[in-house]
Amino acid sequence: MESMLLIAFDSTQQALRAEMLLEYMDIDIDIRPTPKEITAGCALSIEFPKTDLEKVKQIIRTEKIEIFGIYQKEQDTFISIE
Repeated sequence: MESMLLIAFDSTQQALRAEMLLEYMDIDIDIRPTPKEITAGCALSIEFPKTDLEKVKQIIRTEKIEIFGIYQKEQDTFISIE
C-alpha cells in the first residue's frame, strides 16, 4: 500500500481551491474529514500519495494556498511534516 499524506486547512474555501488545483494537475487525491487529532479550523482535508509531496508543495507555494499543515500518519497519530 502506498504511503499517504494529509493536508489540513483553516478554511473550507482553501480546501476546495486546493482540491480543484491538485485535480487539475492530475494528482490522485481524496477529500476526507480532518482527523480529530488535528486541530485545524476546517473539517475537510486532502489525502495524497507521498510520492507527490514535492509537486503538491510547489502548487501550494505558487498558488498561495493557505494550509494548516501537512501530516503523515504514524501508528495511531498524525505527525506534522510541514
